[in-house]
Amino acid sequence: MDSNIAPWGSQDSAALPYAVFAILRAAMGLYHHHIFPHLMDWVMAGEEFRRLRTELLIPVHGEVLELGIGTGLNLPHYPKTITWLHAVDPANLLPKVVRERAVSLSFPIRIQHVTAESLPYDDQSFDFVVSTWTLCTIPEPVKALREVRRVLKPYGRFLFLEHGRSEDEKIAVWQDRLNPVQNIIGCGCNLNRKIDHIITQAGLKIITLDRFQMQSVPRLGGAMYRGTAARPD
Repeated sequence: MDSNIAPWGSQDSAALPYAVFAILRAAMGLYHHHIFPHLMDWVMAGEEFRRLRTELLIPVHGEVLELGIGTGLNLPHYPKTITWLHAVDPANLLPKVVRERAVSLSFPIRIQHVTAESLPYDDQSFDFVVSTWTLCTIPEPVKALREVRRVLKPYGRFLFLEHGRSEDEKIAVWQDRLNPVQNIIGCGCNLNRKIDHIITQAGLKIITLDRFQMQSVPRLGGAMYRGTAARPD
């Protein structure tokens, strides 16, 4: 045997899987931080997404908190009746794009890069809390919504526009099967969460709920939950 070629049982060959893992980890880091944010922003800036954002945000006013601001796609759709917009997101996605979308706002905005599971706000601080296509990615969504309940004012409202588990069981089965893949390519996104159940488990009371299918999105990811919820007290 050539002495320059290490046998499979050698220390060098044992290090090969670690090298492969390091390459894959670097590739996923590149995808997560540089490719996925642009891809997500392009897809979710479509016409139907814009229409749904506008319709959801019509009643918003006063002190507002947004969960998961992402690339700031909601910003152009907020009405001028807002006095302050606060936003949280653990990721800092396309910060230049977010700044450009915030520059024409008629109200101040403050973004904090923290998790929704531990909100840095006093009890009963907000008139509205908004979540759009966000609950699918929060690691502990029930815990996050318990925080939403805490920071909502007594007559405040939680507005949600989320994709989740389909009412069609045939689609739901495929959502379960493909969820591990979606978790990777969607950077933590889950296809099969029962959004209404998560909201009620957190102690919020659902006031309105509309289930529908987005026409421009494949059925696996287009089963929508839209509505309002409030504190039970």
